[in-house]
Amino acid sequence: MGSKRTSLYLQLADELTEAIASGRLPEGSCLPSLRECASQRNLSLNTVTAAYRLLEDRGLIVSRPQSGFYVRNTLEEPKYSASRLSGAVLSEVQEDLMLTVLEAQRQPGHIDLAFAGPRGKRFYPGERLMRITGSVLRRQSEIVATYAMPPGSKLLREQIARRSQRLGMALTSDDITLTHGANEALHLALRAITRAGDSIGIEAPSYFNLYPLLSALGLKAVEIPTHPQLGLDVDSVENFLAEKRVSALVAMPNVHNPLGCTMPVAAKKRLAKLLAQYKVPLIEDSVYAELQYREPLEPTVKAFDEKGWVLVCSGFSKTLAPDYRLGWIVGGRFSQDIERLKFASSASESMLLSETVGLYLKSGGYEHHLSSLRRLYFAQVSQVRGLIAQYFPEGTLATQPTGGFVLWVELPAKVDSLALFQAALKKGIVIMPGQIYAKGPRYRRCIRLSCCQEIDERFMNAIRTLGKLVKNLL
Repeated sequence: MGSKRTSLYLQLADELTEAIASGRLPEGSCLPSLRECASQRNLSLNTVTAAYRLLEDRGLIVSRPQSGFYVRNTLEEPKYSASRLSGAVLSEVQEDLMLTVLEAQRQPGHIDLAFAGPRGKRFYPGERLMRITGSVLRRQSEIVATYAMPPGSKLLREQIARRSQRLGMALTSDDITLTHGANEALHLALRAITRAGDSIGIEAPSYFNLYPLLSALGLKAVEIPTHPQLGLDVDSVENFLAEKRVSALVAMPNVHNPLGCTMPVAAKKRLAKLLAQYKVPLIEDSVYAELQYREPLEPTVKAFDEKGWVLVCSGFSKTLAPDYRLGWIVGGRFSQDIERLKFASSASESMLLSETVGLYLKSGGYEHHLSSLRRLYFAQVSQVRGLIAQYFPEGTLATQPTGGFVLWVELPAKVDSLALFQAALKKGIVIMPGQIYAKGPRYRRCIRLSCCQEIDERFMNAIRTLGKLVKNLL
């Protein structure tokens, strides 16, 4: 009897090994759960468990807690920052490129792999929010005839403060000001801590909208090397601070956009100490922080800020309701300036929408929703990495994000991402060229892909087409 059970688990392991080798189970694809596999094949749970363990030992699959088993990706990650590559002033060609991407995204029929905004009902709890909105209107009919004032809905601010504990922050509702999305939070933070002509340290690569925003405020972007796995280079930050080359910093320590990396906790602690030592503020962009795959969540730099030099910007557009445009900011020692600037610019946020989101968070449904999103995005990012490994040429690298839904892809040396963007556009496919994410040509061989829509046959065909186009460019 024991021999039969042994042969069954070996048969299953060998069958799955062959399926992986042949590509029928592509890299990044999710295997059935242990119970699902046992039920489908009429096997015992112990037999399937033994087979999966053998596949793990063979290095063919990996287990992700609370997510399942996935075919291991052989696609290598970028291992170096671009600090040694020369930069140049952001050219008009690159600025025009941003407008070209935005225009392409509006074209009907195009498949958009560039936009970092989830699309589809499965990514948002729309029906639940609709019911809560209706209940708020029924109970507080006067709410739509009342002007809201900063800092905004106390209920929502209390819920944000409560949730901040999961990221290591000890906040109260008084620490938080509601904003019109995370972009306004970033804008207010920059206005509060800088003056025209200041030099601002930012990551390289960095969120592409940061460059025009700094330019509009009369600020100079100073790029600081950022490692694709470890995030912002704290040694470089210390040198910049010691030499007084920057007046402030902007960074995404948790789930960086576009790299997807998260800074180690020791680096965050050291960064917080440096900020206090040199009395230089950091704007910490935490838009993706709650979409970390790992549990418990990695803390923010703000969690180690004892003197109020860290400001935190975030919002709900990526996770809950993009059209509500609800963001928030923790101003630290600049809180009063933030509140004053908010009143002068846009007064306050809709009380109806703020109360709706506050009630949703209070109900406990948000954490369940986030858990589902984390599992979904990890599965989709893994699947897209597998497709890239399958269809792109040898020498292609791609990040292994710690959260969120974007992939940073480094193409073989001879490929120019601008040429790829133009070739893909002719095929009805929109991608983000790497040139947008820095001041110079150092990321000309990189692209960013978003994995936050349905990974259907049309999406997969777009990845196959991109792979062929890259090979053609070689």
